[in-house]
Amino acid sequence: MLMRENLFTSKNGFINRRDFFKSCGACAACLALSKFNVFINEAAISTELLPRIKPKVKVVFTHIGPENATWPYIGYDYEGRKRELTKKLVDSCRDIEFSFATARNSNEAKAIIDSDRNIDGYLVYLIGIWSGAPRVFAESGTPTIFVDDLYAGSGEFLIEYAVARRTGKKVAGVSSSNFQDVVNALKCFSCLKKLKDSKAIDITDRENLWGDANAIKEVWGTEIIHLKSEELNRFYNEAALDKASNQAKLWIRNARKVIEPNKAEIERSARIYLAMSSLLQKYQAQAIAIDCLGLFYGGRLPAYPCLGFFQFNNDGLVGACEGDLASTMTMLIMRYLTGLPGFISDPVLDTSKNQIIYAHCVCSNKVFGPEGPANPYDIRSHSEDRKGAAVRSLLPKGKIVTTLQFNPTRKEVVLHKAKTVDNIDESKACRTKLAAEVIGDINKLMTEWDRWGWHRVTFFGDLQKQVETLSTLMGFKIIYEA
Repeated sequence: MLMRENLFTSKNGFINRRDFFKSCGACAACLALSKFNVFINEAAISTELLPRIKPKVKVVFTHIGPENATWPYIGYDYEGRKRELTKKLVDSCRDIEFSFATARNSNEAKAIIDSDRNIDGYLVYLIGIWSGAPRVFAESGTPTIFVDDLYAGSGEFLIEYAVARRTGKKVAGVSSSNFQDVVNALKCFSCLKKLKDSKAIDITDRENLWGDANAIKEVWGTEIIHLKSEELNRFYNEAALDKASNQAKLWIRNARKVIEPNKAEIERSARIYLAMSSLLQKYQAQAIAIDCLGLFYGGRLPAYPCLGFFQFNNDGLVGACEGDLASTMTMLIMRYLTGLPGFISDPVLDTSKNQIIYAHCVCSNKVFGPEGPANPYDIRSHSEDRKGAAVRSLLPKGKIVTTLQFNPTRKEVVLHKAKTVDNIDESKACRTKLAAEVIGDINKLMTEWDRWGWHRVTFFGDLQKQVETLSTLMGFKIIYEA
């Protein structure tokens, strides 16, 4: 067994170099730091593959004339408020191409819609009331976000948003004093635009393994590229052995410990990683899913892709298990929406403790994104067959997690939340086992697995509102499974 102490682990379980430097002094810290950074990621390609395309969003301010005695008040400086909000929007959302307009009545709203071309969405900012314009945008069919400028647009916002939701319009609403809530809602437009410019590779020698590629293309515009194992294996055989060795050393050095796999096995995992990276570059794809169990058990895969998926998910791309396209797309959607990696799992329920245990042999150790803190991980064998190399990630405790799955065929999303409490050390089942207390009814949580399958994807953070906003703009129904 290869082992080393994780010198950067702090009391909260994160890698904390700052505390390390303080406690050990600059000289000792530099020596220790060099130990962990001798080797760089041999296929760091995430930045160059991410879509750069910006959505076109029309911001429409709605209000009547300042001469009217109504909310916010007679003589209100609407023009000054528009300038203030325009600056905040532009400064806060650099990845959106904004245009701006004002609608003081329904006719002006109709004129704006008639003149628009290639608009990805409307942000209707109600800075006054009773213009009649918001309903026109709600009925346009274009994804729309209503924003109540508090104490100014509130009456019309509440009425028109309720009408839009009750009649199934693609209209989301923000009524908050926190401007970041507006920014978060606007991220949905960026997410949807990036999905249209994205590709996901699906490697399997079987037909229609797990997911509907046509539905994915129709709903999100993402192209699914089906490849056979022979193409992956060709790139595996062409992978540079020195780069594979360096990548393996990087994983070993950064691991808390290595238990079952030997160095040669981890190097084979590194060659698979380099091969997958070559495929992502060749096809300019942002995600990859592999029928790993079927191919490995059938002798058509020289190593498990678990460590490669681990690296992709750390670096900002998507690596997904078992050729599961629904989970792949869920991970890609949430990556674009939140910047966070997802953890595919086969959950287990322990009703005696009100816990769900998310279990799988692949999990990121940078669950708060590529620039966030890292948590410790061990390199283990794959659980079911005790072969290959996989990851046990020791995930943060005391955190809210949001677990979900998008289904493009039914246009639904299933969702529940929980609070993490423990990393289960149990020889049975998959290597990473994160226990969390269910927020809601654990008995209800038992009732959707036949329709949705065993897999779910978990993300750190309370992301329910963002998922609700995105789902509304996509016309998806949400099923709250707990």
